[in-house]
Amino acid sequence: MIKLQNANINLKGMVALGSSGWLSLLLTAPALAHHPTGNQTPSTFIEGLLSGLGHPVIGLDHLAFVVAVGLLAATRAKGVILPMVFVIAALFGTGIHLAEVSLPWAEFWISASVLAVGLVIVIGSQFPILALATLAGFAGILHGYAYGESIIGATPAPLTAYLLGFTAIQVVIALGAFWIGRRGLAFKTASEYQAASHLRKAGWAIGGIGLALTYAQVLG
Repeated sequence: MIKLQNANINLKGMVALGSSGWLSLLLTAPALAHHPTGNQTPSTFIEGLLSGLGHPVIGLDHLAFVVAVGLLAATRAKGVILPMVFVIAALFGTGIHLAEVSLPWAEFWISASVLAVGLVIVIGSQFPILALATLAGFAGILHGYAYGESIIGATPAPLTAYLLGFTAIQVVIALGAFWIGRRGLAFKTASEYQAASHLRKAGWAIGGIGLALTYAQVLG
């Protein structure tokens, strides 16, 4: 059983969760579509590459999760597997969309995945690496499915460039967050992680973004 004191769930954290959530809702409401090419299917290799590089960055739901999975990876000795699982699963998710397989409520579950990973960061080392990899893989499929929307109907050249673009930018962002988590916060063991209040604050902030985005999806 996860003890309340280990999770450090307190009033201050809940206030941070709510505050960051409402701020995120205000900032992201006009940009939920987050397609770099303005919903136009890329027609050249360069357009595909730029669209792929931009999609995970200008979509706050995607960006928040990629950062979060990198930070979460930093809490585990072999945690680098988490962003790798996410990136590979995202490619698979894009393929699902291109194959015209429907995933109901995909945007809702994407938002919920941001909320979930934020709270997992707050809770800490209570979850086995297999469970975290499963979360990363499931989320990767959903996020990749969303990426597929803006490349449907593209020819092979822009499609290939798009896949390369969003894969590369996610790897860079996730590994950057991983490096910050390992170097900037400088912890290696579970006990040190429990004391890393800055990382938990980041978890609250990411969870707040996920809460706001999930709320927006519920409102339709």
